[in-house]
Amino acid sequence: MTIEPPAPGEPRRPSGPRDPGDAWVVAESGERYWGRFGAAGLLAVDPKRGVLLQHRVGWSHFGGTWGLPGGARHQGEGATDAALREAREEAGVPAGAVRPRFVSVLDVEIWTYTTVVAEVVVPFEPVIADPESLELGWVGVDEVEDYPLHPGFGAAWPSLRESLRIHPTVIVDVANVVGALADGWWRDRAGATDRMLRRLRDLADTGVDAQALGLRGDLWFPRIVGVVEGEARRAEVPEGLEVVLAPAVGDDEIVTTAATAVARGEAVTVITSDRQLAARVGALGATTHGARWLLDRLPDGVGA
Repeated sequence: MTIEPPAPGEPRRPSGPRDPGDAWVVAESGERYWGRFGAAGLLAVDPKRGVLLQHRVGWSHFGGTWGLPGGARHQGEGATDAALREAREEAGVPAGAVRPRFVSVLDVEIWTYTTVVAEVVVPFEPVIADPESLELGWVGVDEVEDYPLHPGFGAAWPSLRESLRIHPTVIVDVANVVGALADGWWRDRAGATDRMLRRLRDLADTGVDAQALGLRGDLWFPRIVGVVEGEARRAEVPEGLEVVLAPAVGDDEIVTTAATAVARGEAVTVITSDRQLAARVGALGATTHGARWLLDRLPDGVGA
């Protein structure tokens, strides 16, 4: 493997210093991959307009084809941050306009390309913001294959398209999970619930390993719903987390929430160590995992 800077006819930005990541990684076979630290791109999905594609300028790698806004990762930059930054720089995607749904990584050992698939939550119109785009446009999911696609995107599209149909939801029996921690929760149920809800909010940001959810890809950002009951309903609900306050028995509310999600076609996982409850939601078609499954995945070492 060797590292080569861009050729004179391959400018990366109209002005400003070049990042150390703006270089070609060249395999022993001669294949070239853009981005010394890997590359990342954003597949923005609008439920009404389709996916956002970029018509690549002629001097770029595989110029003239259609692909995703994206590019080389900066040194020390996370893949999701890189995809969002590149989408902002190349297509004018506003901050906060999209919410990640899942991440897929192509790994060729010497180089990686990360596709961040994100749902549009605030509609926007793309804007050509640098010299790398001939056109930007929303393309219907059924029409993508009619375009001359970048070879990498073209190879990945069938799997990405199939995954677009999947909507994972994780419903948490909060009382059951809190009860699995020996942290004195019984002295302050509302306080313990408050801590757990904040950690669930963090999990919504960091995502869940695809294999743990039984899904394809590498990382998913499922819809997370916490169900709380009784005294714990006094807990503060963090912004951005969906919480159901059970008016009576929490188990019944979990079953109702799961049934509604299954009926919408969502891939539902219920977190509870209660065997009776697990049997009830399992009969609806939901997958179940015990409290330990969740505790081992919560950020900040919870459950360690």
